[in-house]
Amino acid sequence: MNFYDQVLREIVAAIGAALLFGNGYALIRRRRDAKAGAGNNPTSASGGAKKGEELIVAPIGRTLAFMLLGLLMLVAGVAALAAL
Repeated sequence: MNFYDQVLREIVAAIGAALLFGNGYALIRRRRDAKAGAGNNPTSASGGAKKGEELIVAPIGRTLAFMLLGLLMLVAGVAALAAL
């Protein structure tokens, strides 16, 4: 096996883990911010942000989709590393 093949497998697993845990944290923070704000957010999760502004909360659909993608990448990367 080539050095670059090993590195590519590790990068796929690392990016998958980052997507999974980063978006999981955003989902947890979204719930915490919703409880703290109690409806004071001018930008809803479904409405999006105005041009040039940042989202206040992460959209739930996008967050879950990225978490699923991260899980798939993590599993594929770990499986590729274990298959050596």
